[in-house]
Amino acid sequence: MKRDPRSIILEPVITEKSARDRELYNKVVFVVARDANKIEIGKAVEELFSVTVLGVRTMSVSGKLKRLGRFEGRRAGWKKAIVTLKEGDSIEFFEHA
Repeated sequence: MKRDPRSIILEPVITEKSARDRELYNKVVFVVARDANKIEIGKAVEELFSVTVLGVRTMSVSGKLKRLGRFEGRRAGWKKAIVTLKEGDSIEFFEHA
């Protein structure tokens, strides 16, 4: 059974480091579903953005420990995927003014 690509790729990670990686190394970073594997992530990116994926690296990010007074809690963990695109392909998240 094929999954919907939008249920695999949840949102882009937009930070200074991910912007630098996009410019210098043609790599894009996404928050992905925790149960998605590298093959599913690569195919979902190719289908959603019409680009060629060369490689996918994934990592699980643990949630930060947070306190409110004497109570301790933890933010939810998430899974991150770094997708390497073919030279010449790009995904733009913002329109340039």
